[in-house]
Amino acid sequence: MKQTTALFIAMCTAALVACGSKEKRKDIITQRVESKAPKAPVSMQEYTDERDIVWVEGRKYHVAINRQPDRELPLVKDETGQEFVDNSISVVVTRQDGSVFFERTFTKTSFDKYINDDYRKTGILEGFVFDKVDGDWLEFAASVSHPQTDEYIPLIVRLSKMGNIEVKQDSEMDTSSEEEQ
Repeated sequence: MKQTTALFIAMCTAALVACGSKEKRKDIITQRVESKAPKAPVSMQEYTDERDIVWVEGRKYHVAINRQPDRELPLVKDETGQEFVDNSISVVVTRQDGSVFFERTFTKTSFDKYINDDYRKTGILEGFVFDKVDGDWLEFAASVSHPQTDEYIPLIVRLSKMGNIEVKQDSEMDTSSEEEQ
């Protein structure tokens, strides 16, 4: 019995010494995250929208909107250093006889006083679409956005029957679907 007890004590002592002599490591094991190298500048697809409308005194007009990546404009960068090509958007409104009533090319700087410094530096002119006829006005929706995000500044661009342009920030979010209208 003494031998069993002595053997048990010896084994416990050996186990304690073995466990107590392990070094405590201060290493923290994590996965190495490597940032992706920026790729060549990213461009949006070219976009064209054309439609016929009835406007002043029931006359027919044709509205053509064309968005193109514009390599003449300064590139913008996101927080990862990825470069993006900004867009220029041309709007042409022609009368029924084919004569041009209005023609203008818009860039992000066309909306400079309606956007903040962050969007001036890191935003692109993303969208420009015909919205509706509102009395003597044609109304368009435009947006300056951070590329490849849902962050944007919505704008309303109005064209009068005299050819004048009015711009304002859109304060109402359009959450309705076409089916509801």
